[in-house]
Amino acid sequence: MLLEALSSAILGLALAWAATRRLPHRLPTPALVLPTGVAGALFGAFITHTALDLGNLFLILTGAAAVSAASLSLLLRPSGGRLGRRATA
Repeated sequence: MLLEALSSAILGLALAWAATRRLPHRLPTPALVLPTGVAGALFGAFITHTALDLGNLFLILTGAAAVSAASLSLLLRPSGGRLGRRATA
């Protein structure tokens, strides 16, 4: 279980680092992005381990990567350019 937690934390950190390198203009400061990736991966590993109750590291890391990517996607800002305003009725 310690190997699962350590592996998922490293995976979440790698995903968050890649996101900050790839999309620096659409993400907030790396001080917020990096812990979000790690926390998302740890939570994903916990949920996957609890739901499947397997010792399969690949499946647990897959769940960790999915939840980490989902939590990082919540931090994305709209791309540059024109922001559309919605008129209220």
